[in-house]
Amino acid sequence: MIDLHGQAGLPYVNKGIYTGSYQGMRYRLRKKEEGEEKFLEAVIYPEPFCFEVTAEEEKEARDFPFTKEGFDGAVAWLNEQYEAQKERWEKARKGAWV
Repeated sequence: MIDLHGQAGLPYVNKGIYTGSYQGMRYRLRKKEEGEEKFLEAVIYPEPFCFEVTAEEEKEARDFPFTKEGFDGAVAWLNEQYEAQKERWEKARKGAWV
């Protein structure tokens, strides 16, 4: 289970991009601004490559409010996606991409 409380949070994401991985699933959290509004963008994608070289069709993204509740929702979404696509992440973890 992904638990980012204590490791990352809005203050961290406000200053930079937070990346991590969990059993074959990589993820990225960043602040995204559209006009005056701020969002927390969460992106998931399979191992083994970094975000920049992973094909766009392999990535899934969702925006959340840039609030503590939005951060909690993003972490919950990461965990939901891990469970919902567990087979995909296990294949990535075992190197089935080769």
